[in-house]
Amino acid sequence: MIPRERTEAWEEQLLSAHATRSARSRGRARPEPPDELRTAFQRDRDRIIHSKAFRRLMHKTQVFLAPEGDHYRTRLTHTLEVAQIARTIARAVRLNEDLTEAIVLGHDLGHPPFGHAGEEALNRAMARHGGFRHDVQSLRVVEVLERRRTREGTSQEGLNLTWEVRNGIGGHSKGPSDIEIFPDLEAMQPASGPETVEGQLARVADRIAYVHHDTDDAIRAGLIREEDVPEAVRAVLGQTRGQWIDTTVRDLVARSADAGRIQMTEEVRTALNRLKDFLFEVVYQGSAAKAEVAKSQRLLLELFEYFVDHPSEISEDSRRLLDEGRVSVERAVCDFLAGMTDRFAIRMQERLFVPRTWASY
Repeated sequence: MIPRERTEAWEEQLLSAHATRSARSRGRARPEPPDELRTAFQRDRDRIIHSKAFRRLMHKTQVFLAPEGDHYRTRLTHTLEVAQIARTIARAVRLNEDLTEAIVLGHDLGHPPFGHAGEEALNRAMARHGGFRHDVQSLRVVEVLERRRTREGTSQEGLNLTWEVRNGIGGHSKGPSDIEIFPDLEAMQPASGPETVEGQLARVADRIAYVHHDTDDAIRAGLIREEDVPEAVRAVLGQTRGQWIDTTVRDLVARSADAGRIQMTEEVRTALNRLKDFLFEVVYQGSAAKAEVAKSQRLLLELFEYFVDHPSEISEDSRRLLDEGRVSVERAVCDFLAGMTDRFAIRMQERLFVPRTWASY
């Protein structure tokens, strides 16, 4: 047996009955011969890691806009923390770790600069043109916007990922209208979320990671103290942040091991939603950290208007679909802006709209 076949046989023998097997994937939009070493989901993970969109995550905001401190989370470190949590749970309940990791690594590839503030700005700009959501944009990135070099040396549109990875990426978020960060997964229908258990896990791990690390960043920034976190939260999750993820992960593993779905106790679920509500009130919406939100949104809206009037100046990758008549000017510009890092968007705004001074006349 070649290495891939050994791995597939191991999956058949040892994974949970509810796990997704690599050998049973629904396949790719463009069929490809299998790899000798890697399963289909391992190949997807590797393609995402080597994509340009993945590298750009290191300079995209998580919560603090264009942070100057070295220790605040970025969209990339958020993604890695989600992957760590998701893989720990996947191994414990015998799900497919490679599928779980591939979904997580790709889930935020379409996130624009300036975090959710940027997402709101682009959604506003695209209100008459289909709107904007980062999960849908992440699918656009892996299906259309990224280009990969094949082994034969040709350039191919999209990463040609498996159906299961694309389904997980597209189903990881309910968008800005989320009321609870941990929906009732027992009642979730395939049309409203991922169809694989690994996709469910990626979705929940994303929320677990962000409420924990956003609290940590807010404390580091001096916006809150650890003791400011409501006692009702700490009474369930633990008195220190070091206990919170451990409590949450252990609860998920205990409740999900033989269930065929990802679930947690109502007590832990309620505590996590209380923590989310606290963060929204004190950090996301009410703190000095968000004082720059209006500026960042105005910046993106100004760039949007400028490039709609000057589409020849957007990047070649974004202009390709426009030149081929496959997208509107507005969608091409949106693709261009969504791919920017915080720093690049700020530099672009300065180049276009800030007068330059001259040393001599």
